[in-house]
Amino acid sequence: MNHECTMYLTMDYLAKKWTMLILLELGKGEHRWKRFSELKDSMGDVTPKMLSERLRDLEREGLVAHRVDASSFPARSEYGLTEPGRELVDAVRQIKAWALKWKVSNEACRAQDCSRCLL
Repeated sequence: MNHECTMYLTMDYLAKKWTMLILLELGKGEHRWKRFSELKDSMGDVTPKMLSERLRDLEREGLVAHRVDASSFPARSEYGLTEPGRELVDAVRQIKAWALKWKVSNEACRAQDCSRCLL
């Protein structure tokens, strides 16, 4: 595959460890903005350094937006999906539906509400 190919370039950043899990975590629930500490707590083993690095990568790629609320002390850093990020999460949910239909017979996952699940 050509290293300049759109698929190659896209998969190059999406396949990095924690990237998809961060996107999916930001796509959960109705509250679209999450504080750094909320993301860290919900993701378990990710280190603060790695989470920060991946969030910067996703922001640079235009999939995540970052805002700072300085109205209180300490200031709160919050992250949310951009429109392209939301579309990507929707595509991943379609992959889950495909897998449930054709590849993975997983009743526990089939019954799960995707807004509460990882997907």
